This record gives sequence, C-alpha cells and structure tokens, in this order.
Amino acid sequence: MTAALRARLVELFRWVDPGPGSSHLVSDVSGWWRDPQVLAGLGPALVAPFRTDRPTVVVAPAVTGLMLGPLAATALGVGFVPAHKPGDGRLPAGPLTWAQSPPDFRGRQVDLAVRDDRLGADDRVLMVDDWVATGAQVRAVRDLCAARGAHWVGVAAVVVDLPDPVAAELGARGLLTPANLP
Repeated sequence: MTAALRARLVELFRWVDPGPGSSHLVSDVSGWWRDPQVLAGLGPALVAPFRTDRPTVVVAPAVTGLMLGPLAATALGVGFVPAHKPGDGRLPAGPLTWAQSPPDFRGRQVDLAVRDDRLGADDRVLMVDDWVATGAQVRAVRDLCAARGAHWVGVAAVVVDLPDPVAAELGARGLLTPANLP
C-alpha cells in the first residue's frame, strides 16, 4: 500500500458520537467511499498480501463488504460472492449454506449465507471487509467456506483490530489498525 493511500484513509476517517444512550463512538468511513483515489487504491492494496495465495474468489459480508468485495475481486481478476444476512431483505433465490458467527463486539450473533452454486471445492477464498474487530463474521464466513469444501486463504480488511494470535489464526491482514486512526 502506498503511503499516500494510507494517509488519505486516515484523513477521511472520523469517530462519531451517536448521541445519548450510546456507550461508545462509532466509525464513520463514508469519506472513503466518496474519494475516487481511495476507491481506485483499495482493491489492489487489500489483495496485495494475498496474491501469491492465488485466490479464485472474493467473499464479503453485507453491507460494507458488498462495496469492497468487488473492488478486491476486480484487482485479482476473479469473481465475487456476497455473504448475505437474513435481515437485509435481499436473500437470493436458490439453495443457501448458512453459518452463524460467535458473538461480535456488540454481543450479537450474525447469520450469514452464500448461494450453494457460487462457492465450491475448487475455490480458494479471500474474504474482504472494512473492519475486523473480533473476527466473529470472519469465523462465520470461514465456516461457510468449510461447509462448501472451499479452501480458506484469509481475510483482508481496511482496519484490523485483533490480537496477534487471532489475526494469525484467521489469516487477517489490514491496511490500518485503530492506533493509526485519529
């Protein structure tokens, strides 16, 4: 990743106080999606550490992953498979394989699904997302890959906030850590 892309990601990032009743600040990454140079650089930067692993498909969870996944897939010259959540109102037709995450940073478990005919035993899967805080959704996507017989390559995220042993277990690589953010 170029120093210019890293600097721009940091510059466009904000913490936002959601107001009374909230126990924590929330990340505002909307500036990333508005900047054409960031959009052009994200896909290649995310996949760079995984090129030698030869992923054959990128999988990403709804919602933010649906923006980043195609950028990464395009940079690799491979296809993209969305991991759907039941509450997003856009479940695809056809047989689905489901997995449930362990509790995430909010204590909720997330159900994710992929279409059975979109992921198979010949696939080498790279997951992409904007932020990996606990690895909960990563574990669910990894379980989906295992259920479909696909090979897990790892996960690329813009921000990785995992202890080193967990990052190593999941094959997580990030462009930034929370320590890089204002």
